[in-house]
Amino acid sequence: MVDVSAITYDALRVAAEHVLAKVREGEELGTEDIFILYLGTIVNELRDVRSEVARLEDKIDKTSQRIDETNKRIDELAKSLSARIDDTNKRMDETAKSLSARIDETNKRIDETNRRIDEVVKSLSARVDDLAKRIDALQTTLLEIQKLLIELVRSRQ
Repeated sequence: MVDVSAITYDALRVAAEHVLAKVREGEELGTEDIFILYLGTIVNELRDVRSEVARLEDKIDKTSQRIDETNKRIDELAKSLSARIDDTNKRMDETAKSLSARIDETNKRIDETNRRIDEVVKSLSARVDDLAKRIDALQTTLLEIQKLLIELVRSRQ
C-alpha cells in the first residue's frame, strides 16, 4: 500500500518551492499560491507537533518504566517486610507458648505448696488442739491438787 501522506507532503513541498521561486522573482501571488504557503506552514507546524508528541510519548514510556520498576521494588519490600512480620509473629507465638507453659508449671508448684501448707496447718492445728486439751487437763488436775492441799491444810489445823 502506498503512503499517501508522503506523496502529499512531497507534492506540497514542490508546490511551495514553486511559489517561493515566484516570491524571489518578485511575481504577484495568487490566492492559490498564498494557500499553498499557508498549507506549507501548517504542515511544518504539524510535523513539529508530531515530533513533540513522539518525544512526550517516549518520555511517558520512560516514566512508566520507572514507575513499574519502583512498583517492583515496593512489591519486593512488601514481601520482605511481610516475611519478617511473619517471622516475628512466629517468635512471639513461641514465646507466648513458652511463657504459658512456665506459668502453668509455676501455678502447679504454687498449688502443691498451698496443699503442703494446708497439711502443715492442719497438723499444727491438731497439735495445738491436743496441747490445749492437755493444758486443760493439767489445769483441772492442778485445781484438784489445790483443793486437796486446801483440805489437807484445813484438816491439820
